[in-house]
Amino acid sequence: TLIDSEPLHLKALQAVCDQHGVDISDLPDEHFIGVHLRDVWMALRDRFPPGLPMADWIEALSRAYVEHASQLTEIPDAASVVKWLAAQGIRQAAVSNSNRAVVDANLAALGIARLMEFSLSLDDVSAGKPSPEPYLRALARLGLSADTTIAVEDSRTGVQSARSAGIPVIALGDAALGGDWHITGLRNIPDLIAAG
Repeated sequence: TLIDSEPLHLKALQAVCDQHGVDISDLPDEHFIGVHLRDVWMALRDRFPPGLPMADWIEALSRAYVEHASQLTEIPDAASVVKWLAAQGIRQAAVSNSNRAVVDANLAALGIARLMEFSLSLDDVSAGKPSPEPYLRALARLGLSADTTIAVEDSRTGVQSARSAGIPVIALGDAALGGDWHITGLRNIPDLIAAG
């Protein structure tokens, strides 16, 4: 939602597949958008050599991603909106379906890690999005109820996760994502919040 990570996720996936002689050209580039790594592994594991541990596969993906983090592109206005929210005293946490190394690389690339109270990664939960667990854990750490928070999401799995946790959702991009509000850009968030 803050950084355009999908192209780099795809590049890392293709690199790791190539290392193992695995062809994924039959899948559209957007096939795994919003899907957490454990589910990507479950979908692809039969294509990889028998005996390859999921942990090794994830480590290789993370390494390939982090090595090319300089190629990441900010979602327009992401850093400035996070800074504006912080200046208003609005508490923020990053709740991601990516693993810890990727989350840390993304926040570092944007220069906003210090503005987040914390981040939750796939490594911090037993079930990633669309399960409500990531958002329920975030609420518990913040000490807040769902009705006093708002999630900003740009994928169906993210919207489902937040809504299942009882959190109202601002959906970024596709109006069909099913959020409580829809915005075309993060720059719309200050006006939405000001409107109450």
